[in-house]
Amino acid sequence: MELAAARAGTAPQCEASGSSLGNRREMCKCLRDGLSQTGQDQTRADSSGMDKLAGLREILALDAKNSFARYGVAMELTGRGETAEALKEFDELLKNDPEYTAGYFMAAQTLAKVGRAGEAAERLKAGIGSAARSGNRHALSEMQAMLDELEG
Repeated sequence: MELAAARAGTAPQCEASGSSLGNRREMCKCLRDGLSQTGQDQTRADSSGMDKLAGLREILALDAKNSFARYGVAMELTGRGETAEALKEFDELLKNDPEYTAGYFMAAQTLAKVGRAGEAAERLKAGIGSAARSGNRHALSEMQAMLDELEG
C-alpha cells in the first residue's frame, strides 16, 4: 500500500476479493494473505510477518483511531515478545475505543504473562464491564474465569 495513493483517494484493493480494505473481514483476509495492491502495483509479503505489521501501521497512519488495525498491531507485537510496545498499543486502543472488549482480555493476558497480575486484574475488571455493556457473555465468562484464577 502506498500512503500517497491512499491519501489521494485511491482505496487499496485486495486482488482476492476486489473489495475495498474498508471492509473489516476483507482487510483481515488481505493482511493474512500478505497481499498489497495499489493500482497496478502488487507485492507479496515475506513470511516474517514484517509486512503485516507494516501494513497495519500504514492503516493507522491514515486512520489513527482504526481499532481493528490498532488491535492487530498490538497482537503482532505481543507475538514477537515486544511486550512494552504491545501494551502501549493496547492502551491507545482502549483510550480511543473503550468498548473494544477483546483489547482488555488480550492486554490482561499479556500483562499476566510477564508477571503483572495486579495490572492484569484491573484490565479484566474493566473488560468485564465492557463485555456486560455489550452483552458479550462469552467474553465476560472468559475474563471472569481468568480474573478468578489471578485472584484465587
